Amino acid sequence: MKIIVIGCGYVGLATGTGFAEMGNEVVCVDKNIEKINMLNNGGMPLYEPGLQELVDRNMSNGRLKFVDKMTVDNVDIVICAVGTPTGKNGQTDLTDIFEVAHLVGKNINGDVVFVMKSTVPVGTTLQCKRIIQDEVFVRGKDFNVQVVSNPEFLRQGVAVKDTLTPDRIVVGVEDDKSKKIMKTLYGSLERIGKPLVFMSIESAELTKYAANAFLSMKISFINEMADLCDSNGANIREVAEGIGLDRRIGSRFLHAGIGYGGSCLGKDNKSLISQAKKFNKNLDILSAVELRNKKQKEIILNKLERHLGNLNGKVIGILGLSFKPKTDDLRNAPSRNIVEKLLNMGATIKVYDPISGDNFMQFYNSADLIKVSGMYDSAKEADALVVLTEWDEFRNPDFDKIKSLMKGTLLIDGRNIYDPALVKEVGLKYSGIGIN
Repeated sequence: MKIIVIGCGYVGLATGTGFAEMGNEVVCVDKNIEKINMLNNGGMPLYEPGLQELVDRNMSNGRLKFVDKMTVDNVDIVICAVGTPTGKNGQTDLTDIFEVAHLVGKNINGDVVFVMKSTVPVGTTLQCKRIIQDEVFVRGKDFNVQVVSNPEFLRQGVAVKDTLTPDRIVVGVEDDKSKKIMKTLYGSLERIGKPLVFMSIESAELTKYAANAFLSMKISFINEMADLCDSNGANIREVAEGIGLDRRIGSRFLHAGIGYGGSCLGKDNKSLISQAKKFNKNLDILSAVELRNKKQKEIILNKLERHLGNLNGKVIGILGLSFKPKTDDLRNAPSRNIVEKLLNMGATIKVYDPISGDNFMQFYNSADLIKVSGMYDSAKEADALVVLTEWDEFRNPDFDKIKSLMKGTLLIDGRNIYDPALVKEVGLKYSGIGIN
């Protein structure tokens, strides 16, 4: 099939490259000329393990191209994969989505299936159909425009795997013809046993939001239990194991920490809450989830003040800046909130992240924020060392070396990756999330 993917961000790149890897001819379009030039010159605008190799292979065999202007000759499918940032009052900003719809309507030269891959409020995909049809009508054409909702469920850090071997493929269609086309598109994945689930367009749009809302609810729930564990002496790891073995609950996403970040969960929760208000509905559980997550990001600061007192003049080492490992994404990362408040408190901060350190420093202009070149450099002369992202290289450190380098003894494990006994054995003071 001939496919156009509009938007060369995280979702567009992974999606377009994945379809090329499945044997389709794919053209990825983005109006950011610098990004397109980078891709055509062998560069990669984001960090995602395995994606560079996949892009290189499919470009070399001619199945994948990157352009800054839309070309529509004999195209079968146009996929919209542009961003949907948070706008006023939590509402989704659909400016780029509707711009894509107008662009498609003005440029297509035949029948087309328009696939919405971006995360959009219920009803948006059909709005785009009307926009495309209106543009086609103005041109005096009579093309058949079909629309499909096909939300992405990609996890940053494993996007290549999720593209080529997804847990499930959710497709919202309006008729049998578009259903047949989508079955053809995903035929290779369906043949290897990946569930291809068809439903209405509206249900597919809501499924994406509901999935993210449920995952964030599990995170906030276990974090709230961890907060209680900090007060009553229980251990959140033991509690999580005890409830996670219940098959009705499951163990995934029951890892206490400093809260979720990234470009999806918080943004989509705010959007869903805003969508519900249009129908005079209050999503009380989801509102509480967001409130818990906001509070969770304050826990590190509370722990530092409890152990060190006034943080003015204190040296704090920080390990990990991206919102999760295996990505350079800093959007809504807890590190942003924590570092800003520490700087306001007068602390000196030494940060290290194996991938996103340079990008992080672009947000700040402070002599009190120092980027170092390794995890042990973060520990030098530090009053406290704080783990914010669970990169693999942080998991088995030399605690004796850390102890010898630090001025203080406090290690705050914001992701609960260490055995407290091993940390305490060398004379460090351990403080985890729901573990002491």
